[in-house]
Amino acid sequence: MSDKTFICRCEDLTIDEIKQTIDEGYTTLEELKCRLRLGMGPCQGRGCLSLARRVLCEKTNRTTSDISLPTSRPPEVPVSLGTLASDEK
Repeated sequence: MSDKTFICRCEDLTIDEIKQTIDEGYTTLEELKCRLRLGMGPCQGRGCLSLARRVLCEKTNRTTSDISLPTSRPPEVPVSLGTLASDEK
């Protein structure tokens, strides 16, 4: 794959951006997720995490079993001030 190939279409991340971030010292998928928002778009990583994992394996000379997937967390939903201020339960 070309370094200009998009890995995460939701967040517009290319292979090159992921490789640069790994070179900066971010060497886990969890760190890449926090730094780049990898896997935090509408697909929630279904399209990009396995590809990013492969790039991480190549750059760090590890196997896929050595690299765990990031923790899944439910997406945050904005709550209006009116909802917070209401007396209804």
